[in-house]
Amino acid sequence: MENFAHQCLDMAHSILGRNLGSISDQGTISPLTHENSRLDEPGHAALAIGEYYRATGETTLDDFDLIDLSARCITAQVFTEEPYENGLAYSALGLLSFGPAKDRNPVWERLLDPTREQLDKILLERSDYTNHFQVFNVAKAVTRYSLGLSKKDETGRLIDRFLERIEENSSSGYFDDTGGSSGSLGGAFDIYGVMSFVFIRQALQLHGNIHLRDRKLPSLRTHAEKYLKLIPDLCRPDGTAFAYGRSIGAYGQMHCISLAMQALRDGWISPPQRDLYTDAIRRMFMNFFATYLDQEHGYLVIRDEERNTVPYHTTRMANFDAARYLSQWARLARSIGGSAAPESTVPTRKTARFINFDKSHKKEQGLFVYQDPDSGLALQLPLIGSNPEHKDTADYLAFPHAPGVFDWPVDKYLPIMIPELTFGDNVVVPSFYGKNCTVSMGLRKSLVFKYDQPELITRDQKFVNGLGSCKVQWNFAGDKIACEFCFTVQQQTQLDRMRYILAIAAPHTRYRVATTPTLGPEGHRTNVVKDDFQARWKNLETVTSDPTYSTYYGKMHYLQILERDHPLVMRPGVQYRLALEFQPDLAFADE
Repeated sequence: MENFAHQCLDMAHSILGRNLGSISDQGTISPLTHENSRLDEPGHAALAIGEYYRATGETTLDDFDLIDLSARCITAQVFTEEPYENGLAYSALGLLSFGPAKDRNPVWERLLDPTREQLDKILLERSDYTNHFQVFNVAKAVTRYSLGLSKKDETGRLIDRFLERIEENSSSGYFDDTGGSSGSLGGAFDIYGVMSFVFIRQALQLHGNIHLRDRKLPSLRTHAEKYLKLIPDLCRPDGTAFAYGRSIGAYGQMHCISLAMQALRDGWISPPQRDLYTDAIRRMFMNFFATYLDQEHGYLVIRDEERNTVPYHTTRMANFDAARYLSQWARLARSIGGSAAPESTVPTRKTARFINFDKSHKKEQGLFVYQDPDSGLALQLPLIGSNPEHKDTADYLAFPHAPGVFDWPVDKYLPIMIPELTFGDNVVVPSFYGKNCTVSMGLRKSLVFKYDQPELITRDQKFVNGLGSCKVQWNFAGDKIACEFCFTVQQQTQLDRMRYILAIAAPHTRYRVATTPTLGPEGHRTNVVKDDFQARWKNLETVTSDPTYSTYYGKMHYLQILERDHPLVMRPGVQYRLALEFQPDLAFADE
């Protein structure tokens, strides 16, 4: 792992060298052109500097004084116009990275008295969160106690509360980022679950009381291991990891790499499984390195003329986060020791399973994962809700998410690979929840994933009681996919419109892995098997020049739209089916 550690530190040095100059004398961060700065960016910068210091022990980087820059960023963060819990938590851990004893912490010594007093005050203030913001309360408690600002340590209680809510909101023990908030369907089982455990583990590593850390690790492990076991199934051959929900792309790689490396350091991975995870880390890192790093100039690229990401992730923030993670990986690699390469060849995994995140009398939610090593087809089909702040996008819809093959636009709604039915003011899609979710063997050794929706649900995740129901079935056999959606209504109802959309995109022309799958000249090879809606394919819509049609991975070029744009009277007792087949023409980015 020593060479891997050196490589990570070299990259962290390059990224910081490119971005530390954006820190002003007041500690604020100047944005790149065409972007706006965020008020929590100084906190991200402070933690990146702190992690680099922990990995190297150096207080300077090129001509930059890291102690001074860290003090500036922390000062700016604690005096922001609006409270930013995440920025404050990042700043707190950044300060703690330089040492838990105030009299020997060079950054604390550099802070002015008003900053120290304000920091003491706001670290004590906290709201009770039901989403991933609760982990920021944990970081604040760790810092307050470890720096000696309080004799009372709330860390254990906050971690217990965080874990208790996981149990309350998930029958299987996964993290729901909605936290069961009122007015929400719930079930946002996305990348923020991985991020939460990585962040808590990082905070505990800095805790001044190692005995508390040792007491809390077993309970954290119980839940974190659930995500850990997902990683080998999610990681496809080209190294793409988390590929559904919001805030993925570069972060979908970084969070997963961190969780796997923390687990290796803590001994959570048994020796027989070590090669499996070492191989997954290697592939995820190479994907991150090739897909998001400008290797010529040494900085992270999360949006450009071809691809995009969620609007609340700025390039500056992502660069500081990347430097933080790279520094962390360097420390973890040295602690893990051994080789960064598997000791023996890891065979390509054939995967087809449904991970049940939550099952109750009201709903079932989970993730179907499929990988066929013979064809190279790998996909993730989520049946989950979304975060209330990230509604009405395609990121959470129940279709096969397979970057380069089955793509979708970032932070934009389109009914990708699912029928959208409009009944007056109600626009329903067969996503977000199911009942009777099953995986079984079908004809000709195919695998069948199916679920029911006893009540139709709108695109903004509201149940339409009494309107109708839907049954969904997906069949997978090698590189062949078939789907069928069967709708029924409870009383005579007028359908105003039905549409079904396929998006055609491509990996980035420059930032990509050679083994990234993409569509060949024959495309998806789509065949409409059954269409009781009597829809028609519209003319191919070209969106290449529209900047709002980008993916996390590359540019979107065309939309294929199957649509019925005039009314249909749907009658009770009649089944209305839409069935399609696909056999995508799989190629690879550099073939």
